Amino acid sequence: MTKTKYAIRRALLLATALFASSAIAADKPSFEQYLEQVKQQAVAQGISESTIDTAFGNAKFIQRTVKLDRNQPEKRQTLDTYLPKRVPQWKIDKARKLYKQHYPLLKQIGDQYGVQPRFIVALWGNETNFGSYTGNFDIVSALATLAYDGRREEFFRKELIAALTILDQGHIELGQFQGSWAGAMGQTQFMPSSFLAFAVDHDGDGRKDIWGTQADVFASIANYLAQSGWNDDLTWGRQVKLPEGFDTELAGLKTKKSLAEWQQLGVRRYDMSNLPTRDIEASLVLPDDAHGRAYLAYGNYDVLMKWNRSYYFVTSVGYLSDRIAYPSVFAK
Repeated sequence: MTKTKYAIRRALLLATALFASSAIAADKPSFEQYLEQVKQQAVAQGISESTIDTAFGNAKFIQRTVKLDRNQPEKRQTLDTYLPKRVPQWKIDKARKLYKQHYPLLKQIGDQYGVQPRFIVALWGNETNFGSYTGNFDIVSALATLAYDGRREEFFRKELIAALTILDQGHIELGQFQGSWAGAMGQTQFMPSSFLAFAVDHDGDGRKDIWGTQADVFASIANYLAQSGWNDDLTWGRQVKLPEGFDTELAGLKTKKSLAEWQQLGVRRYDMSNLPTRDIEASLVLPDDAHGRAYLAYGNYDVLMKWNRSYYFVTSVGYLSDRIAYPSVFAK
């Protein structure tokens, strides 16, 4: 193909693409028109018109929400650099203090749901720094923006309808209905659909208040874990050492082996002593690579992955829970 023909063809393709994109843009409704569609869906799903009108009364498109959604941090780090930032000593000290302060309530909830209190506190601490920062984005506007933007329209539209349901049920006033740019809410950082599935009115006041009622916050965390398969007879996992030349193809949550089998393969506790003799299945997790930290992950690790599908986040929760429960082991 000659340069002239190539240039003509390229120009035609570009013109076609521009025409198609302009046509798509022309077909896309305005933000206000999109909200009208959502309103109709909400009415069809039984949400009151008064709730819908109030919720959307001041809804607006938030450009910063779109920017945050499209520009997730990609900076490379390792677990060795992540953990000190995510779980610094001041957070460990605060976790221990709050664990003791709220222990009667935590113990009662832990016994009710079958979840060790230290994991409730560890999730609380890692999600919102023990409730001190829950986000200041208007939930309805943030979810409406992300749904309208279209990158994950189906997901965020479902969450928007769930958010309207929460308002309709009277769990929170619109003025306090705030959270993260992605719609995660309260001290538990539940998405609206998770709220509807797992939030608990532990104090019996008729509202599932994950924003300001400690009993509801703790019980909601425990209920999420319990319904997701938590086993309070187990911990989350343990850091281990691998032998030289270990086959890292065995790593991953899909591979389950007994502790005895991992022992035979040369896996040892971090201090190089033998693994426990209990009949427990575990997976080998390498959050970085064969040269980074290695963990044997028990069933509760899988449960925490349902909460947040990040090896780093789950490991940070397990790490903080251990620092709460075993301060003498980590003492300098």
